[in-house]
Amino acid sequence: MADRHNRDIDRTLAPLPKPLPVPTVDAHAHLEIVTDAAPDSDAVRQVLDDAKSVGVDRVVQVGYSAEQSQWCVAAAEHFDDRVLAAVALHPNEAPVVADLDADLAIIEKLAWHPRVRAIGETGLDYFRTPPELRGRQQESFKWHIELAKKTKKALVIHDRDSHDDVLSILLEVGAPEKTVFHCFSGDVAMAKICIDRGYILSFAGTLTFKNAPDLREAVKLVPHDQLLVETDSPFLAPAPHRGSLNSPAQIATIVRAMAEERNESVAALATALSVNAERIFGSFAPGTSI
Repeated sequence: MADRHNRDIDRTLAPLPKPLPVPTVDAHAHLEIVTDAAPDSDAVRQVLDDAKSVGVDRVVQVGYSAEQSQWCVAAAEHFDDRVLAAVALHPNEAPVVADLDADLAIIEKLAWHPRVRAIGETGLDYFRTPPELRGRQQESFKWHIELAKKTKKALVIHDRDSHDDVLSILLEVGAPEKTVFHCFSGDVAMAKICIDRGYILSFAGTLTFKNAPDLREAVKLVPHDQLLVETDSPFLAPAPHRGSLNSPAQIATIVRAMAEERNESVAALATALSVNAERIFGSFAPGTSI
């Protein structure tokens, strides 16, 4: 998974932005791809330190495979005041892994760890997955939904070219109390549906792209308590550094873009996003749990 993603990324790190006036949270990152390093490494610490220097002092590290989800938990254990973990099989992985049952067993065991606060990223991706494998993808999504409900943890959804089926499956199976649309990619109409159903919309650097006017309209509609911000680093570095290696520090740029679209102060928005992240994922403090 990481290798396939890495080939499209400029390994030049986007420069650090102007610091935020108050600290906030990156709700979705992949630090192992940013650093290509061990979960307890100095390289990971440096990325976290750089983010903290611009006001991004907490990160949710998100899983996409059994092995990488173990990396997430190890990072959350080591950086136990700054990192929380989410664990899952990505929708592109679920239909093609060698032993799906074995991998899901690993995910289920990890899901009960006290530093794991979400099940994700799961969902549907019809951009990469051919029609003949989509049924297996849908069954994996349903399994992850049930795991989120069983563990009483947030569900983090990856949704690419699959809006209608994601929404229908959430109705069919029953969405967890805390359901997050990671890197929201829908239009205003979809945003209204999600808001009405109580889902949480997380916006990434795509908000700043010239070809994303629908996202800028959608972010204006979301109530404070249903809003998150993320980098999805190392992907989706915000303008004007689109194509560079993204990192959690770039949250500062994305929050400013969100604040401008919503006609809010940066400080007020950053504070609300921080409060939301801790309500959805729980406290980052050592020794805490959901």
